[in-house]
Amino acid sequence: MSGYISFTDEEKTRAYEADIVGLLERMGETVKKAGREYEWFDNKDQKVTISNYLWFNQYERVGGNAVDFIRKYLGMNYPDAVRYILGENTGQTRVFKRRPAEETERKLKIPDSYKNMNRVFSYLMNKRGLDRNLLHTFASAGLIYESEPYHNVVFVGKDEAGVIRHCHKRGTASQSVYKRNSPGSDPRWSFHWIGNSTNLFLFEAPIDMLSYIQMFPNDWMNNTYAAACSVSDKVLEQCLLVNPNIHNVYVCFDNDKAGQDAAKRIKEKFFTKGIHVEILVPTLKDWNEDLLNSMQLDESEVNTTCLQT
Repeated sequence: MSGYISFTDEEKTRAYEADIVGLLERMGETVKKAGREYEWFDNKDQKVTISNYLWFNQYERVGGNAVDFIRKYLGMNYPDAVRYILGENTGQTRVFKRRPAEETERKLKIPDSYKNMNRVFSYLMNKRGLDRNLLHTFASAGLIYESEPYHNVVFVGKDEAGVIRHCHKRGTASQSVYKRNSPGSDPRWSFHWIGNSTNLFLFEAPIDMLSYIQMFPNDWMNNTYAAACSVSDKVLEQCLLVNPNIHNVYVCFDNDKAGQDAAKRIKEKFFTKGIHVEILVPTLKDWNEDLLNSMQLDESEVNTTCLQT
């Protein structure tokens, strides 16, 4: 048994998003405005860039939100930092019982593979508009296959040693809306492609990732692409960890509230890590819809030309 201080979601948000400049001025510190941001020098004369509730230490290459700032520069633990920002009476003390580690660990269940990929290729090409050669590239790398007995398309995520750590299943029947991660999948290694350039493109779904590559194929193999199979940033963090050459991140989530809220959250988070992040938004709901729409437009142009001829 052990105790901890619990904060409500509203309290956490207020603490995370507290005005850092205001906190510094409250401590009697000098803060200088620099364009749209502010600059503050710590007791080591290291420059810290501040943007609202986010900060970044230019020398140590670390950053975070307002709570992280108080923890680092005032040496407080998490609950003390939150209470310093919001007031001493914030939060409630609770007691919890730790679960044994073995209860929380789950072994990845890898779907059995079918003898061929006919249904998967038919679905991805005819329903999703994806190119056969592009699919062959990923299939040859062992990143796409057809499962048995349900004939789902399985998008595979492997770790740096080539071990399968994540499987995302998508139904291939004409009216199917089935999509699910296999039990035990680790989001740090969801479906991805590793390149050598400084660019990484992050998507919600594997099919959107493939659709984007097909629409913008120039030198694509040298870039890094990842599909979170959610709106998580776990796979992004892992890719950055093992590929320190990546400096530019493009978040390509769906054109809806959930996708764009997550994209903004990720952009703010990685600003504090010194990573350049841009948000790319599909014209329609997602990149596969954009791909299918562009193919219909191309077909329409061909038909119009034929009629004129």
